Amino acid sequence: MPQPQLAGRVALVTGASRGIGRAVAQRLASAGATVVVTARSVGAPAVQKRFGADQMVPGTLEETVSLIESAGGRAIALAADLEDEAQRGTLIDRTNEAAGGLDILVNNAGFADYARVDAMSDDTFRRTLLHYLEVPFALSRAAIPAMKAAGAGWIVNIGSVTAMPPLRPYADYARAGGDTVYAASKAALNRFSQGLAAELIDWNIAVNVVAPSTAIRTPGADQLIPSDYPTEDVAYIAATVLDMCHLPATERTGRIAYSMQWPHDQRLDVRTLDGRESLPPAQPPAWSHPAITGMAEWA
Repeated sequence: MPQPQLAGRVALVTGASRGIGRAVAQRLASAGATVVVTARSVGAPAVQKRFGADQMVPGTLEETVSLIESAGGRAIALAADLEDEAQRGTLIDRTNEAAGGLDILVNNAGFADYARVDAMSDDTFRRTLLHYLEVPFALSRAAIPAMKAAGAGWIVNIGSVTAMPPLRPYADYARAGGDTVYAASKAALNRFSQGLAAELIDWNIAVNVVAPSTAIRTPGADQLIPSDYPTEDVAYIAATVLDMCHLPATERTGRIAYSMQWPHDQRLDVRTLDGRESLPPAQPPAWSHPAITGMAEWA
């Protein structure tokens, strides 16, 4: 199948020093976009706090840029701590200055410090909502004027299958808890994205959500995933994001798409992150949440 072509487009991907953000940046670059990658870590991994302790997680923007450039793409690294209001407040302007515009915004950066509600600190609660609702709001709001002026734009927010309600009877994982606030913020992100899609369709700006169907093992998420849990290849979510970044808003906006189901139902030719080789057709995992398999709105 023909692959989306993004030559001449500029994309900003947050949280792109590793994991899903890095993979999305690589795939958009392989389709021809100039990709601005942002995170806290430029030349050295950043320290993050999880479970009450400081941790060093591998991954830097320099590594991401190197991977993209070695595959023939173009990337620009811009350091930003999105928890800092001043830094996130200037990120869109800095992107426009560095790359000469902004067509695609991928809100991927996150913070996950799981805890049961009765044991969660106020700081963790606030930081979770900041990353998954306030930051996408702030960056989208800042990006919209330029997209309106250009006559088109694409905003993709990275969601989560945990936004779906836990199934009854409750599994041991749900009873143990820990992801309730994270999941609630992702559910709010879904509704935010759907509402924003309606607000922006008249300006040809598409807003969609892309989420893993189950789980993707990344340096940042590894501690949160049981060692024996079957995870997904990150290339499928990268392909799904790419597919949300090229059609007019009247043709595709307001979707909540899942990384294994969407390529399967749309019969996408999923490529490696450098865009050079096709991967096997996606098979939706049998253990996916039943509400995301065969969604009628995709027909």
